[in-house]
Amino acid sequence: MPEDPIAQSELAALTRRFEEVADKHDREFGIMKSDLTAVRLQIGNLDQKVEALDKKIDRNQAQIIELLTELVGRRPDAG
Repeated sequence: MPEDPIAQSELAALTRRFEEVADKHDREFGIMKSDLTAVRLQIGNLDQKVEALDKKIDRNQAQIIELLTELVGRRPDAG
């Protein structure tokens, strides 16, 4: 039985459309993956900055406590 040319052309058209959509999805997935990687790197940088800021705050608080401790017990008129 000979192949139906109309069915064959329809099948070829559907196959082409499927492959085009698959390629488009692959490209979009690649873009999304790249964007996600960039976001992860930015979050990592923010984490490092927050850690550095926490350490600086801790140092400043320690200095304040030391200064306040030195002032405790001093007479105001002792200068």
